[in-house]
Amino acid sequence: MSTATAENTQDQTASEAIPSFDVTVRVRRYNPEVSEDAHWDEFQLTMYGTDRVLDCLHKIKWEIDGSLSFRRSCAHGVCGSDAMRINGRNRLACKVLLKDLDLSKPLTVEPIKGLPCEKDLIVDMEPFFQSYREIMPFLVNVDNEPERERYQSAEDRARFDDTTKCILCAACTSSCPVFWTDGQYFGPAAIVNAHRFIFDSRDQAGDMRLEILNDKEGVWRCRTTFNCTEACPRGIQITKAIAEVKKAALSRAM
Repeated sequence: MSTATAENTQDQTASEAIPSFDVTVRVRRYNPEVSEDAHWDEFQLTMYGTDRVLDCLHKIKWEIDGSLSFRRSCAHGVCGSDAMRINGRNRLACKVLLKDLDLSKPLTVEPIKGLPCEKDLIVDMEPFFQSYREIMPFLVNVDNEPERERYQSAEDRARFDDTTKCILCAACTSSCPVFWTDGQYFGPAAIVNAHRFIFDSRDQAGDMRLEILNDKEGVWRCRTTFNCTEACPRGIQITKAIAEVKKAALSRAM
């Protein structure tokens, strides 16, 4: 038996050992070239417990309806491309296993809220990234460039470690009820990324960022509902970070 044949046999045996099941997937569809109204399409799939929601979408697109549109890239929870509402919660489709869901009722998939839907599960991310750009998400230091790296103690690095984990998926911002109703609000993700530099001991533009966020559409629009913290696929304590930025803004004003 050739090596390729042996590997195929092993793969087939492994797949047969994992029980399959039928799942109903309801996807919210929208195509502005066809209709201004969104609608739901329902698909019957045979899947495995180790499959992810992203695998369901792949199966639909590759085998049933090639017009289904959604974003995805790395498919391993790093790029943040495939944030969507899964059973009413903001999740990354590549990180949600079917075995962890209640499949006694249809699995629903729809685009994240608060951002304009362009087609099916794809939203316009420009308003999200505009807020991100406004908080200056880069290190600012006007001192003479050192011959080596700018040193930082482990304690200083730990001060903002949590907020370095952001992958800009928009799951937090699009879970925020304030953002849904007020498109001018910076949103949790922008504030989290500001936090990452405000508390970086090497950065010198913390006051500038606090000035930007000390606004009616900045940190003070947060109502501490914890939706953002619950939605974050990276486990960032977002509500805590926003509270720390609020405290820093108050300290600066005193």
